[in-house]
Amino acid sequence: MQKWIVLAAGVILQMVLGSVYAWSAFVPFLKNDHGLSSSECSLIFGVTIATFTVVMIPAGRLLGRYGARPVAAVGSVLFSLGYLVASYSGGSYPVILTGIGLITGMGIGAGYVCPLTVGMKWFPDNKGLVTGVAVAGFGGGAIVLSSLVEYMLDMHDGDVLMSFRVLGLGLGGVALIASLFLSEPEHVVSCPSSVVKNMSLKPYLATKAFWLLFLGMFAGTFAGLLTIANLHPLIHNMGFNNMVATLGISTFALGNSLGRILWGQFADKYGSSKILIISSLWLALSLLPLTVSQSSSGLLLVMTTAAGMGFGGCFVVYASCIVQRYGTEFFPGLYPICFLGYGLAGLVGPVIGGAIADATGSFNWGIWLGVLLVFVVLIIRLIFNHFGQKEQAR
Repeated sequence: MQKWIVLAAGVILQMVLGSVYAWSAFVPFLKNDHGLSSSECSLIFGVTIATFTVVMIPAGRLLGRYGARPVAAVGSVLFSLGYLVASYSGGSYPVILTGIGLITGMGIGAGYVCPLTVGMKWFPDNKGLVTGVAVAGFGGGAIVLSSLVEYMLDMHDGDVLMSFRVLGLGLGGVALIASLFLSEPEHVVSCPSSVVKNMSLKPYLATKAFWLLFLGMFAGTFAGLLTIANLHPLIHNMGFNNMVATLGISTFALGNSLGRILWGQFADKYGSSKILIISSLWLALSLLPLTVSQSSSGLLLVMTTAAGMGFGGCFVVYASCIVQRYGTEFFPGLYPICFLGYGLAGLVGPVIGGAIADATGSFNWGIWLGVLLVFVVLIIRLIFNHFGQKEQAR
């Protein structure tokens, strides 16, 4: 029974942390009411993602030393504090960037790795599926928040700063409560041996296979983050109204969550290396229709769901690849480093998309660039032919 409680708590915590994917719902209000540009709004989102991934590295070490509960609790407090700082910014761009980009980003990084690591210890025979379920919560957070943001903005007459305050207090409190239910199985020893192993990562980091995983994570998340960070205005540019744009965020997030679960199951059944190729192709091909004006809102929402599924695959398939190649004991040390590819993508992808939109009035060129990058990295991966081999550290 306890393992299901831990899994549920992990999913709830991930949902709160994953609310960051609804960021584009705030963008129109920050631009219209506080004078921020598309690239400035995108940079806030990008810094949040970059900070999140960098902080995951020390968080993985602290998790091995102190356990998931205190690390996740600290992350929840930082998540809340960042939104509260932004809510008192008066619309100041540097303060919002510091609050949400840095402080909230640190909170997400501290909390994210905890449910993944604990979940795999409770369900050792279904690592891919459990990882998918846990990170599906992260993708699903935007489904809840995108609707919640619209409600709060209507209730507070479009006051985006008040929305930040409510989110910081409400969601931060939920995250803190969920973190208190995280625990490890009694037969798993969370001791200095984890720390010792983390100190021996260098041989694994020297392998070509690991850096191909890093490069693949960067390419896939670059394309996905460029899209999700600008999805609300992108749909507006197609001629759809605010309600459809909000639904587009929700359906992308729904696809993101479903993709994490499904790709995790496929990775368990068919092998993560094969699924890595298929999920990369899915991501690239599903983003292309978003560059074409859709004839109906229904078709558009199907396309955003498909794109979200492709994006979601990045977070479970690469995690499964690392576990398959290097073992669960090395996951807290190696995955955060691979995840830096996501952080780098978060820093440059949304900003490039916003800058292209500012210069051309269209996000299409940015999406095409992301798709091209995914294809190029996939070709490189196939050339080196590292799939299906459990590489030993040299």
